[in-house]
Amino acid sequence: MFDVITAPLIYGFMQRGLAAAILVGIVCSVIGCYIVLRGMAFLGDAMAHAILPGVAVAYLLRGNLLVGALAAAILVALGIGTLTRGSSIKEDTAIGILFAASLALGVAMISSLQSYATDLSHILFGNILGVSNQDLLLCGILGAAVLVVVVMLYKEFLLVAFDPVLAATLRLPAGAINALLLVLIAVTVVISLQTVGVGLVTALLVTPAATARLITRRLGTMMLLSAAFGVISAVVGLYFSYYVNIASGPAIVLTATAIFLLVFLFAPAKGVLPRMLRRLR
Repeated sequence: MFDVITAPLIYGFMQRGLAAAILVGIVCSVIGCYIVLRGMAFLGDAMAHAILPGVAVAYLLRGNLLVGALAAAILVALGIGTLTRGSSIKEDTAIGILFAASLALGVAMISSLQSYATDLSHILFGNILGVSNQDLLLCGILGAAVLVVVVMLYKEFLLVAFDPVLAATLRLPAGAINALLLVLIAVTVVISLQTVGVGLVTALLVTPAATARLITRRLGTMMLLSAAFGVISAVVGLYFSYYVNIASGPAIVLTATAIFLLVFLFAPAKGVLPRMLRRLR
């Protein structure tokens, strides 16, 4: 058993991949709690696809793809906040408009790059084993920044999200706080790009948080449990992909889904089977 765990770690790419997987598992799971509790799952998917123009521009300029994706995601996040602030446009409408526009622009730009358009698999499904030291450093800095902001503004995010009346009474800048949360989600999506890719990032944002939601109603506890589920999913999924020889992104997401199903069935308070037993009694 010890050899099964340590054997893959003799390779540098596996060490970097494992570090990236753990980082992404923590950050996505913590931010995902806000997404699940506020019913914003569509936002994660929209942000994931909105990065395509930034990726295309970064490729044209021979720059870092993560930096290009980050710039595009932040622009879309700020655009959503601008459209919804002080107007009759609802948040989901603004998300749909900018999501479609960004996706169309990204596909149009990528389709013009014949040398690049033939290989989009690492964008769509991630390439965790291709994480470089530079990518890992950048993701580490961004991930740490996201977690620090969440800890520092924990009460403010909580009030604006779930008690807007009290937030207004306390004169909290609700618009700025919501915009900051959108930016944090955007940064989290970019961090996840190389791990699970555009197509699967929503699952990593939503599934661990939804699993934790089945166990607790307290946000702080939910974040801790969600982070634990995210890390377990990332590590188990990465090892599974190594030994079974499948893509790491789908393996991580499938592991997270399996954990969700187990909790969904057996959670003491909300699990399907315990509820059935209580009814029988």
